[in-house]
Amino acid sequence: MANFVLVGGARLGAWAWDEVVPYLRAAGHGAHPLTLSGLADRRGVPAGQQTHVRDIVDEVERQDLRDVVLVGHSYSGIPVGQAAERIGDRLARVVFVDSSVPTDGEPFVSAWPDGGAMVKASIAENGGFWPLVPAAHYDGQGLTDEQIARIVDGSTPHPGATLTEPAMLARPLGELPATYITCLLAGAEPDDDVAKLLTSNHWQMVEMNTGHWPMFSQPRELAQIFLDAAGE
Repeated sequence: MANFVLVGGARLGAWAWDEVVPYLRAAGHGAHPLTLSGLADRRGVPAGQQTHVRDIVDEVERQDLRDVVLVGHSYSGIPVGQAAERIGDRLARVVFVDSSVPTDGEPFVSAWPDGGAMVKASIAENGGFWPLVPAAHYDGQGLTDEQIARIVDGSTPHPGATLTEPAMLARPLGELPATYITCLLAGAEPDDDVAKLLTSNHWQMVEMNTGHWPMFSQPRELAQIFLDAAGE
């Protein structure tokens, strides 16, 4: 039995995986959706990037999980990638869902074309948080109006420090067993860091013909990729 620890991207909480979890549990596996500090039902809890890494490691250790498949969507690929190397032999695989990946010494915003200047300015103007985005932000991503409304209604402003603090890796990420999911409607090709990692014998890429939020647009298909990654 695998244990899937599911971590949503910026502004999301454990609720984002509600439609994925039943498929994993129906297949006989553990599914543990996680809300990171400062978000959703944990809103108001102070958080930096290493807080989020600890959130993930603590969840694994608190429940004494084994054969862990860590799943990180979008922003959460950054803390998930760091947590993966810290849980040792508990780890079975990492799955990055159309996500960023950590680079030692670099923050999430470093990959942005302007080096994160606009994000940092937005955080400064919004009391230390990356603000919510309008419903139009989700257009063209394979989502229904109902799904977009659900994302917008459930989202919370994202703790800014988690985006601007540097990642800390003890060893190359390419040494971890990993699956990278590319969502084709999101438009951009995997960035240079991901492309380099995909040359590792430990990494594989899977494409989904949907947008950046497949846990809403294609939950059954996403769950099957997770099961395949776990060797189901």
